[in-house]
Amino acid sequence: MFLDRIIGLFSNDIGIDLGTANTLVFVKGKGILLSEPSIVSVDTRTGKVIAVGSESKKMIGKTPKEIEVIRPLKDGVIADFDVTQEMLKYFIKKVHSNMSFSKILRPRPRVIIGVPSGITTVEKRAVIDAARQSGAREVFLIAEPMAAALGAGLPIQSPGGNMIVDIGGGTSEIAVISLSGLVLSESIKVAGDEMTEAIIQYMKRHHNLLIGEQSAERIKMELGSAYPSERDKKTMVVPGRDLRGLPGSVEIKGEEIRHALENVIQSIVNAVRLALEKTPPELSADIVERGIVLAGGGSLLHAMDIRLREETNLPVYYCEDPLTAVAEGIGKALDDIDLIRKISLQ
Repeated sequence: MFLDRIIGLFSNDIGIDLGTANTLVFVKGKGILLSEPSIVSVDTRTGKVIAVGSESKKMIGKTPKEIEVIRPLKDGVIADFDVTQEMLKYFIKKVHSNMSFSKILRPRPRVIIGVPSGITTVEKRAVIDAARQSGAREVFLIAEPMAAALGAGLPIQSPGGNMIVDIGGGTSEIAVISLSGLVLSESIKVAGDEMTEAIIQYMKRHHNLLIGEQSAERIKMELGSAYPSERDKKTMVVPGRDLRGLPGSVEIKGEEIRHALENVIQSIVNAVRLALEKTPPELSADIVERGIVLAGGGSLLHAMDIRLREETNLPVYYCEDPLTAVAEGIGKALDDIDLIRKISLQ
């Protein structure tokens, strides 16, 4: 018993925001200790992982043919089980290597993972198995919008209605939460990655220019907008490769990129509207008063809050840090095992 209490002092339970674009790891009592791209580089000749996370992202578009850069998650769920397992092992080991207490006293961690609310039973099992194979002693899954609401500081245990819109890399999650439960949720596979792909395709179709993912990301951040604004007039010179395979560049305007993103943005808006239409009248009154809270990296597209405000006629607010809301929410759950059991998807 005495040893159990001593080990408890060094609890290394962790929460993982296992995102399509980025993975964040929250360690109980220490906060977010890791935030890296969900990317793995593999030597196809040997099957050996040669880089993970930030180091792997640097290799995108620059590797020889025998090195494959893999995104093991697609649309918020595991697409490549073995690579996801290796990635989780690496991130968990990296977090533990930064912690000062003795390995002798370190118990296997309890792990909480944020997953899309629309995850299937098979997909749940894949996430749980990957976490256990990576060293977890116990695994809980929490719906990402629930975790985001917790991280945003919303009163999820109250009887009032709270609406959260979490736009990530692979999925957009819209949920109404009351009494620690998801009253309703909409999960669509349209989010930040689709925005990036829309820009790549636009440049190819309208400018005959082939650009990479990282170039498209930069365009999205500098020129992208969900609503007409001063960005429409802003210009940017984009380098790439023309359809003949030769280096080239074109100048583009913000207005072009706003139009390129329109179908993706409208899909997210439609999902929010659908969720509002399904919301029970009693909770709708709460949402009219409290508004909609935005979270997730995709929500940081310029003027996304204005677009949703115009489309719904409701107040729309950003949480304090949209990029870390899910991880922070999982971190809060780590401190309350009763809450974990109440809101987990198992």
